[in-house]
Amino acid sequence: MNDRAARLTALTIASLSSFITPFMISSINIALPVIGKEFKTDAVVLSWVATSYLLAAAVSLVPFGKLADIYGRKKIYMIGIIIFTLTSFFSAVSVSAPMLIVIRIFQGAGSAMIYATGIAILSSVYPVQDRGRVFGIAVGATYIGLSCGPFFGGFLTQHLGWRSIFLVNIPFGVLIILLIAFKLKSGEWKGAEGQKFDLTGSIIYGTAIFAFMFGISILPEAMSVILMLTGAAGLAAFVKWELVVASPVFEVSLFVTNRTYAFSCLAALINYSATFAVGFLLSFYLQDIKGLSPELTGVVLVSTPIMMAVFSPFAGRLSDRVEPRVIATMGMGLTTLGLVPLIVLNNRTALAYIIVSLMILGFGFALFSSPNMNASMGIVTLIFSLFIGRAQITPQYYPQLIKSVRVAFIVFSAFCAGGIFFSLYRGRIRPTD
Repeated sequence: MNDRAARLTALTIASLSSFITPFMISSINIALPVIGKEFKTDAVVLSWVATSYLLAAAVSLVPFGKLADIYGRKKIYMIGIIIFTLTSFFSAVSVSAPMLIVIRIFQGAGSAMIYATGIAILSSVYPVQDRGRVFGIAVGATYIGLSCGPFFGGFLTQHLGWRSIFLVNIPFGVLIILLIAFKLKSGEWKGAEGQKFDLTGSIIYGTAIFAFMFGISILPEAMSVILMLTGAAGLAAFVKWELVVASPVFEVSLFVTNRTYAFSCLAALINYSATFAVGFLLSFYLQDIKGLSPELTGVVLVSTPIMMAVFSPFAGRLSDRVEPRVIATMGMGLTTLGLVPLIVLNNRTALAYIIVSLMILGFGFALFSSPNMNASMGIVTLIFSLFIGRAQITPQYYPQLIKSVRVAFIVFSAFCAGGIFFSLYRGRIRPTD
């Protein structure tokens, strides 16, 4: 197989996977109210249908990235896409919320394998001068997946049922598997061959993240505080371990030695924490409070990813000419302006008001992301635990649902406002003239 064919195949594979994974994330939010009614489950358990996937991906991403560098990126990617495809099928045939949550954990782990290796494979097969172009294509596929998720997720849920959202991923997964097996035969890419895998650090990291998130989910029980403190202590132990181990699973030292990197990551964490759960919250609000169908809910929620898809290329080009931290900070400011109006949502709020807020949010997110998903759902799970508890979202609990949505948007708005400082304080990337 010649280099040109291998590169084209790698780009096709990376683009397809860059589409289906964000499509899965953004489309499932539309289906959650329907899933909750079918399984008659409470709000907190239902939030774990989304959170379990994100948590598993967060726990697995760093270790799988290192494993891919040691044992081969194509190998880890292939395992990941097989897991993702199989779990899509088993999610579609789930008979209970707990079963779906367990399967989603494995699906999140499979997604982490894909995330950790897709772009790395492109960087392995394409020369430096072509990487910007192909990375742009892969990122574009990601935004297309995010954009299509709400609309087609709503359409599929309304006309074919929520299970069809998972089934639609299977043909894409099978196609990717066949392309890897028959068109990407030669070559295996390793960036750290011969290094020892930091199993201890990976276990500490995974245990700490799980303990903290699970502690949040069971609030206000007494055990929740113990679990959250255990998680925080575990993260501190992970940082200490990674600073001394010979082959760290994650270069924690970068946060100490590079202010730009540290504050960029902190600003990104705050931004994503304040925006990821917007679709989750508004899906319940629009379907339960406003009485919209899943299809129309998807049409409303697509406002944000469309703005991201339209303006992200513009933001990327602008950041080539203007200091990136300035553009990113403007994006954080616009994100805050998009979130604040959502604080006053009630059962009479006009759809046009919500759509405009989402468009501002998407524009701000585009400006932030181009130059520059788990904590957000943790915050939502906490708020649902406090205001709704272990109750199914039925009409008698709609006032608590509205209160939960409002409180969440207050928290997210405050996060974004604070993130403006960290985005500015990261320092200049380009030297002054």
